[in-house]
Amino acid sequence: MSQRPDLTRRRAVLEHEWSRWVPRLSVPGTRPGGTVTLRHEVTESWARSLGSVDPGRDSAPVTDGGRVHQRWTSSPLYGPVSALAGELHSIAEDAGFVTAVTDESGTILWTCGGATMRRRAERVNFAPGGRWDEQAMGTNALSLALRTGRPSSVFSAEHLVSALHGWVCYCAPVRGGDGRVLGVLDLSTTWDRSHPLAMSTVRSLVSTIEARLTTEVSRPARLLLTCLGSEQVLHERRPLPLRPRQVEILTLLALEPEGYSPQRLRAALYGDRPVTSSTFKAEISHLRRALGGAISARHYALTAPVSCDAVDVLRALEQGDTDTALGLYGGPLLPRSEAPGIEEWRTRLEVAVREAVLASTRPEHALRYGERAPYDAEIHEHALRLLGPGDTRRAIATGRLTTALRD
Repeated sequence: MSQRPDLTRRRAVLEHEWSRWVPRLSVPGTRPGGTVTLRHEVTESWARSLGSVDPGRDSAPVTDGGRVHQRWTSSPLYGPVSALAGELHSIAEDAGFVTAVTDESGTILWTCGGATMRRRAERVNFAPGGRWDEQAMGTNALSLALRTGRPSSVFSAEHLVSALHGWVCYCAPVRGGDGRVLGVLDLSTTWDRSHPLAMSTVRSLVSTIEARLTTEVSRPARLLLTCLGSEQVLHERRPLPLRPRQVEILTLLALEPEGYSPQRLRAALYGDRPVTSSTFKAEISHLRRALGGAISARHYALTAPVSCDAVDVLRALEQGDTDTALGLYGGPLLPRSEAPGIEEWRTRLEVAVREAVLASTRPEHALRYGERAPYDAEIHEHALRLLGPGDTRRAIATGRLTTALRD
C-alpha cells in the first residue's frame, strides 16, 4: 500500500511530461477534449518498477562490463540475425532508427543504425551490454515484450525513466521452435519520427528470424570460433578442447572458406620448419574427428557452418560498419601463435581495423581503438582532432598521446 501514493504522484508527473513532449493531437489514446488515457499494462509496469528503478536515472546498467560478444555468438539468434544484418542496417539507417537484439534476460547483444541515432542511443546505454529488463530500466517496450510475450510499443512519457521520454520503441519477442522466448527485436527512434508501419516491420522481421531458426535446426550444428584476443571453440554450444595447432588450422580454414591445398596449408602452419607429412596429417585427422568429419579431404576446407569473430570483423569492414567491427575486435588474431599464415592474417586484420578507425569521423572509434593501442600516437592525435574543445574526453586522448610520445 505504501507505493500507491507514489504511483499516483508518478502518474500525474508522467501525464504532465507526456503533454510537454507530445503534441496534443498526436497522442495515442487521447480522449475527446484532450485528456490523456494511459494503458493499463503501462501503469501496472510502473507500479512494479518503482520499487527497483529510479525514474531519474540517466542510462541502463551494464552487464558483464559490456563484454557480451561471446554471449552473442553463442546465442541461437546469432546466425539468423547475421544473415539479415544487411537488411536490418538498411531499415535502421533509411528510417532513422536504431535496431537492437536482446537475449531472454533483456540484455542487448547487438545493435545497428545510423551514426547520429546510435550516438543518442549510447547516451542511455541502448547498446550491447545494456540491461533493459523491468527490474533494471522499468517500463519500456523491451521489458513489456519479455514480460507479456507479445509485441509491444512504448511512446515518450510512457517510459518510467525520464531520460527515455524523447524515444519511441517498437519490439516483438523472438521464439524458438519450442515456443520459448529467445530474445527481443527492437526498433527505436525519437518520438517525432514515430511511424505507423514500424510495428508491422518488426513483426515481419521477427517472422523471418523465426523461420531461419527453424531452418537452422535441421542443419549441422553451428561451430563458434573466437580467435581475436582470446581462443575459444564451441561445438553444439559446448567447449571443444583442441590443441593450439588445431585451433590455428580451424582459424585458417574459417578465414579462407575456399580452402587450402595440403602444401599451402602446411606452409601456412609450419613455414620452413622440418615437420613430417605424417605429423601434419595427424593434426588434420584429429581436428576432422573433433568436428564430426567437417573438413573435406585432399583440398582442405570446412564443410559445416562456422561463425568466427575474425570473419565477422572483416565482413563489417567490407560493409563500412566500423562500429560493429570495433565491437567485435577483441585483440590480435591468436596472439600466441607463430604460424606464418596466422601472422599474415593477424597483420591484415590489424591494418584493416586501424585504417578504418583513421578514416572514421567519430571520435568514439579512435578512443575505443586507443584502449588497445596505447603507444599508437597517430590514433590518439586523430582522436584529439575529432574531439571538440570542450569535450572532457580530450583528457583521455591527451594522456594517451603523452605516454605514447614519452615512450
